[in-house]
Amino acid sequence: MDSNPVIETLGRRLRLAVVGGGPGSFIGSMHRTAARIDDRYELVACALSSDPTRSLEHGGALGVARPYADAMGLLDAEAGLETGADVVAIMTPNDSHHRYSMAALERGFDVISDKPIANTLHDALDIVAKVEETGLVFCLTHNYTGYPMARQARAMVAAGEIGEIRLIQVEYVQGGKAREADPTGDDLPWRYDPVRGGPSLVLGDIGTHAHNLVRFVTGLEVSAVAGEVGHIVPNRLVDDYAGAQLRLSNGARGSFWVTQAAAGMENCLRIRVSGSAATLEWSQETPTRLIVRPIGMPAEIRTPNGPGTFPLARRASRIVAGHPEGFHEGFANLYSDAAEAIAARRAAVEPDPLAMHFPNARDGAIGVKFVEAVIRSSENDGAWTAATLEI
Repeated sequence: MDSNPVIETLGRRLRLAVVGGGPGSFIGSMHRTAARIDDRYELVACALSSDPTRSLEHGGALGVARPYADAMGLLDAEAGLETGADVVAIMTPNDSHHRYSMAALERGFDVISDKPIANTLHDALDIVAKVEETGLVFCLTHNYTGYPMARQARAMVAAGEIGEIRLIQVEYVQGGKAREADPTGDDLPWRYDPVRGGPSLVLGDIGTHAHNLVRFVTGLEVSAVAGEVGHIVPNRLVDDYAGAQLRLSNGARGSFWVTQAAAGMENCLRIRVSGSAATLEWSQETPTRLIVRPIGMPAEIRTPNGPGTFPLARRASRIVAGHPEGFHEGFANLYSDAAEAIAARRAAVEPDPLAMHFPNARDGAIGVKFVEAVIRSSENDGAWTAATLEI
């Protein structure tokens, strides 16, 4: 990424406002860092906390030009400024994603939102309809789709290099909730509150990532699921496990399982896609290695900017082969792609097609439908349940 297409297109960086993600927030720091890596944004405004005093203090401490006491105040004020924000990035508790996304879109802002897009399918479809009505850009930060080797896998599948897809296995295994001591009392963290965090903690937190990665790499939809959702830690009140058998839109079969209660595990998101000619394997914990296993031939290892790299993957790498890139850079690829799409929209020109592979509002709604289908299947003793969403 030697050039800056946003400056070339608009003559300036995009002006970014962030909502949520104050000090102490892992994901807030990640969003702000990702926005800066490729120099396509200038952070001009923020409302970092639901507490007005903390919001103003934290914004000032970060050196942001215009800190606000609350999110709606930010949206109203920035919409009225000639040099106000162009883009709003949302990293708040799940139940507010719909409210802030809709308010931003209604005021003419392009939107970058943390996942999930919303807690309910009704709210997700509401955002999809507003994006279509306004023509604005909406990017959902399923950041694992920004990794070069995840994009290499997508490009290889699209090019037919593994043949017809027949089997898919995806898992996302964490151990952070393996201990039995959960928060208690009236002031629960928002993730432990089903109203704020959504109908399933594990599916909202990491299940949507695993489902999105299946769709991103294969280009297929999950048509039906036979699932189970619940907890494996005794007396826990929220979900820490979910699994499902999958039927894909081309007739392929798959398996999906996610947990946050596997003792000792860290952040193992892993996918295996088997076609009629080869199998691909990729793991987020070793992100620079894509294993390709052709029938009747030795296995190959593809690496960022190594031999056989497709343009979609090459675009996602900033340094020469053999140098590792990971979580920050994958996140930044989504911000950079969205920036090019936003700049192109504002300049009324066609964007680079390679910039248009970031997850959007439609992808977010399909993810919410998947979560609802797995929960409904589990409630019906694992009965096969339709997961397709026609939008």
